[in-house]
Amino acid sequence: MPETIEVCTLSELPPGAMRLVEHDELEIGVFNCAGTVYAIEDRCSHDDGPLVEGLLDEAQCTVECPRHGSLFDLKTGRPLSLPAYVPVDTFAVLIDGEMIKLEVE
Repeated sequence: MPETIEVCTLSELPPGAMRLVEHDELEIGVFNCAGTVYAIEDRCSHDDGPLVEGLLDEAQCTVECPRHGSLFDLKTGRPLSLPAYVPVDTFAVLIDGEMIKLEVE
């Protein structure tokens, strides 16, 4: 059964902002893409690069791995360019009033 964890308030993660959340063994990147919040595993599937250190494209809702440039779709976790070809995990985002929460397992 998933566990719900609090991340921060919406005002602490404005559009264009990214944040790393650590929970147990998980590292999760939380991204505010033009007002919609997404959460994906903070690990490039090509070489474990930290995605929250990458470039966020709010128009496309993608993040670029800072190591080798793979683009990841924030909605699905799918890589959109090589060298990565394996998707990363995504996490359900809940907005409870002003609080951003994630469902993790």
